This record gives sequence, structure tokens and C-alpha cells, in this order.
Amino acid sequence: MARRKTDEAAELLSHPIIFRVTEREYLRLEEIQKKSDCHSIGEVIRRSLAGRQVRLFHRDASLDGVVEELRAIGVNINQITRHFNASSSGQRRAFLSHQALEQYRKVETKVNLLLSLISQLARKW
Repeated sequence: MARRKTDEAAELLSHPIIFRVTEREYLRLEEIQKKSDCHSIGEVIRRSLAGRQVRLFHRDASLDGVVEELRAIGVNINQITRHFNASSSGQRRAFLSHQALEQYRKVETKVNLLLSLISQLARKW
């Protein structure tokens, strides 16, 4: 994506400044850039020098497993529904509807687990 053009000549980044940092400092700046809303390490440095805020984002991976399981169950339900709609046999439709019911019961248990995890996280905050 190209940089946004500006009409203000004073806002153009026209003076390159080159300086060296240690490997440790570079890795630290790189981590800040990855966790922030900055698109480059240079932007992290410019914001820091200007005293502007660098907003950091934290991603909590504790819910990833449950969410992934819910996604898999949703895919199963979609496949069952597709086969149900394509089927003309009454017995096949009854079988598929029972399978869908089992998947929805799995969703219920996973949602309950997800809600309990979220309530535990809410207590921490």
C-alpha cells in the first residue's frame, strides 16, 4: 500500500537520518512495531521522538483453542445442512437432522466453556 500523499510541504518526510542500534535494541523496536499500530520501525522511532503515543495491542491466546473447535463444529454443521438440502430421501434427512442436533449440542458445551473462560478473564481485569 502506498503512503498517503499530503499537500503540506512541512509534513513531508524529506530528511533521512541514519543511525545504528545494537541487535538487542533492533529486536526490541521490531517487537514494539509488531505489537503496535505502527507500520514500520521508523514510524515507531518518529512517534517516540515526537512524544506521540505508540498504541500497543495485546492478543490473549487462551481462547484460541475453544474458538477453533467452534469453527470446526460450524463447518460440520454447514456440511450436514448442505447434504440435508441436497437429499430427497426421508430416512437420509432424518439421519442428517440427528447429526446436526449432535453438533448443536457440542456447540452448547463449547459456548458454556467459552463463557466461563471469559468470566474468569473479566475477573482478572
